Amino acid sequence: MSRLVYLALIALSLIWGGSFYFIKMLLEDFGPWSIAFLRSFAGLLVIVIIMIVLKKPFGLRTIAWIPMTLMALINTAIPWALIGYSETRLPSSMASVLNATTPAWTIIVGVLFFKSISYGKQWLGIGIAMIGVVVLLDINPTTLISVDMLGFACMIGATFCYAIGSQLSKNLLSKGYSMYQVTFGTLLCTMIGSGTMAFTTEGVPFSELGSGTNMLMVLGLGVFGSGIAYILFYYMVEKGSPEFATMVTYLVPCTAVIWGYTLLNEHIKWTLLAGLIIILAGVFIASRKNKRKDLDQSSEESSIQNEIASVMK
Repeated sequence: MSRLVYLALIALSLIWGGSFYFIKMLLEDFGPWSIAFLRSFAGLLVIVIIMIVLKKPFGLRTIAWIPMTLMALINTAIPWALIGYSETRLPSSMASVLNATTPAWTIIVGVLFFKSISYGKQWLGIGIAMIGVVVLLDINPTTLISVDMLGFACMIGATFCYAIGSQLSKNLLSKGYSMYQVTFGTLLCTMIGSGTMAFTTEGVPFSELGSGTNMLMVLGLGVFGSGIAYILFYYMVEKGSPEFATMVTYLVPCTAVIWGYTLLNEHIKWTLLAGLIIILAGVFIASRKNKRKDLDQSSEESSIQNEIASVMK
């Protein structure tokens, strides 16, 4: 994979690092579905402007809207709402740790339902990265025992949705849609789906947007955490793999702590640096493909090409 893919991984982790904090603060005035609606609406405006400026085609008539809607609901609308609800019962730091189980679910879902191939280095890297997350946030048996089980279940449900959705997005990208089109379709369908739920079950308190703090947080979640972030995410899915793209969840707790230090003057413990080093090592190992399998695949492709050439002669 190119260096740009790794740069996208770091950039996305920095963007999503503040998301759990923003969601936690917005929950004081908005419901989970309302937050999902507002951030998808803001993100949709951003991707529309980007596509117009860059003259990227929207392809409204060519997009397969049923698969797009299914992917958007599973990969975005539902997990966003589940994360919001889980944060009404869990600390944002604990939510980010549970979110880090996404890559493991992605591999499992890929192997079971999407004919993906897993290899030892992936599992080794995931195991190392999970240890790094535990070290980073100083997780111990006491904190685990005190976890609210409903909040825990909602967060795990969100990660499972991400696992399925990332595999579905890979299928859409393989059909010729650009990452801009997939981002546009995702946010449009998410806005409609989450908006329907928000207006029918919660009611969106638009008056609360008059607060400068709330407006900044919505813009942060929408402009960066949705519009720009999903372009980066689908870029990593397209140029790397769904499994690699979801590894951003390992770095999110790190960047969340970094943002806390930068913006809130929170103290950084030695566990942050140790955990960060372990996590980066795990991500690097997991992203290294099995050379033997690659050689076997390359040999098989070469053999097929030779057979085709002999037939053509």
